[in-house]
Amino acid sequence: MNSIAIYTLTSELHNEEAVTAQTRKFLGSIHTEYDFRGSDYADYGSHALDLIFVRTGGTEGIFQRLLPRLLAQSQKPFYLLTSGQSNSLAASMEILSFLQQHGLHGEIIHGNETYIEKRISLLRKVSEARLQLQGCRLGIIGQPSDWLIASHADKEKVRQRLGIELVDIPMQELLDSIQAVAAEEPSAACSTAHGAQWTWEGKASASVSQALPVANRIYEALKALVERHRLQGFTLRCFDLLSAVHNTGCLALARLNGEGIVAGCEGDVPALLSMTIVHALTGMSGFQANPSAIDPTTGTVVFAHCTIPLNMVERYELDTHFESGIGVGIRGYMACGPVTIFKVAGDLQRCFIEEGTLVSNLSKPDLCRTQQAILLADASQSDYFLTRPIGNHHIIVPGHHKLLLQEMTSSL
Repeated sequence: MNSIAIYTLTSELHNEEAVTAQTRKFLGSIHTEYDFRGSDYADYGSHALDLIFVRTGGTEGIFQRLLPRLLAQSQKPFYLLTSGQSNSLAASMEILSFLQQHGLHGEIIHGNETYIEKRISLLRKVSEARLQLQGCRLGIIGQPSDWLIASHADKEKVRQRLGIELVDIPMQELLDSIQAVAAEEPSAACSTAHGAQWTWEGKASASVSQALPVANRIYEALKALVERHRLQGFTLRCFDLLSAVHNTGCLALARLNGEGIVAGCEGDVPALLSMTIVHALTGMSGFQANPSAIDPTTGTVVFAHCTIPLNMVERYELDTHFESGIGVGIRGYMACGPVTIFKVAGDLQRCFIEEGTLVSNLSKPDLCRTQQAILLADASQSDYFLTRPIGNHHIIVPGHHKLLLQEMTSSL
């Protein structure tokens, strides 16, 4: 089954043969794979994206009579595709106005072939991502860190608007799982996961080597919790590990993110939600990081953290964790080029989305190990970080995804 289905609305006053010829020509011009359902709405709502092709004028009453049935089958927005022929655009505008009068959401998809193709492609990706999030289970292991006073989430809103269930997991369960995991050999810790090369930062190699077995146990223990609780992702109150097992979760999170399990730091639930949305749209979890320095005159922001998904970097080094000087941290080097910065608030009321360019990977001794200097596409957006930030952590993902993220978050 294709992820797109096209249904039709046609007035009986129009010649069916002529309308069919117009339909064939129009749909053939937009180069989109779809299931053509015609006027049979029996499975409406079962595809990721359902399009109602308004083929002619005089279809407003037909849609009005059909609406109760459609609402019973789906609560998604109504997308009205129209070529503009046979007064179809006028009919679509009347239908959309009717929907809005009744508090329902919709959009008319109309324009040249290129616009229609791009719009349908974007809506398909967003619709597929929304389906992926339905029933998603995300763990909060150990609760948010004490300093994250603005980084909590409204669990009921998250469930209602995203279909995501947030699951509380006691920190002691992870500690018990770590104890139960057999230690791995240091050489098995990182191999060449995802094709990325790795080296040990010379001055820290001895302490890192000694820390690797426990870092590996943390990875195995977290993976066991993911399987036990049927999680698609989690956020970890990772600083508790410093005192409990004298190590960090940085390596474990880097590996798990690289394997497709969304793994966040410090129990930051809004950051976890942001990473999960990014993963559903792009297949990458994103780099959870703190803005560490901002130049408002140029729009350059330096982001840093001690872990980064291994499938996002060209190479990486193993060092100690920055704040504590123990355990295993990751210094990852991501390819310079276009990036998108994203963060959604825990109550889903607002978000930040901005594109930019990764201009350099830094290696300063006074910051967390992975450091990125990013030039914002719009330098004035640096004002956001200084006047209305959504917490401290933000998510960085390679590529330009602003339109996708805007569409994804527009109806939250």
